[in-house]
Amino acid sequence: LEQADVLLEDVKCYSAGASAEIRIAIQQPNNPDAQRAALDILDKLVTRIRTYYELSQRIEQIVPLLLWELCSGPLPPAEQLDTLQATCRQFARLIDFVLSFDTVKMCTPALQNDFSFYRRAMSRESDVGAFAVPLELANTISLFLASPTPMLSALTSATTNFVATHIDLPVANTTDTLATVVQVCQSMVEKEENWERLSEPNRSFTMRIMVGAIILYDHVDSAGAFCKDSPIDIRSIVQLIKAQSRSEQAESLLSALHYTTKHLNDSNTPKSVRALFP
Repeated sequence: LEQADVLLEDVKCYSAGASAEIRIAIQQPNNPDAQRAALDILDKLVTRIRTYYELSQRIEQIVPLLLWELCSGPLPPAEQLDTLQATCRQFARLIDFVLSFDTVKMCTPALQNDFSFYRRAMSRESDVGAFAVPLELANTISLFLASPTPMLSALTSATTNFVATHIDLPVANTTDTLATVVQVCQSMVEKEENWERLSEPNRSFTMRIMVGAIILYDHVDSAGAFCKDSPIDIRSIVQLIKAQSRSEQAESLLSALHYTTKHLNDSNTPKSVRALFP
């Protein structure tokens, strides 16, 4: 989590990356100095991108451990979460990082552009030993960056794999836990006395956790989060997001629900729910 905090600040500072140097290198393909200048700065930037990818892999390793602690206990979900507040907070902070990172990534096209140029440069060289990443890893990182939401993809993959590999643990243990997280966050948002006690950063944090837990629930539960029998009140949550979030954050959260969930467009999703996401 400490590394996640550092890397979130790092990706926020990525900005235009090597865009200027790449532009010159493309305009002057026969100028070795221009090519070298681009690759020199890209070596440093690609090393940063590699740390983002490696953190996503670490998340995939850690999430099953957290979920086991939260979902395998004998108590009802609300009581289980209450007795494991520190673990629950860690899981929440991971969700917060994942959504925050992906929001920045979507606004930073230089990440993918820089890496694509670097990978093309590697493919032209017979000796790739001088590059910051091995070619095979570069191909893997390229796929990582190709996802609009790479960290969320890692988180959802880890969560669905957790359910698939723990066949002795009822799926309901996981879905009920995720639904409880959503409901706790919803209570924090919609009850005025709770909302007024929260600082602005904690309000945004609570909103992201609520949305992240819905996304995970929708990937794990066979019927999803949007059906009529779902324990998650999607209509109320969409209204809360629109009412209580700044317009930019509201748009980001609603887009996450729209485009990264699994069951929104299922036939058993009520038309009135689908209409919430035009």
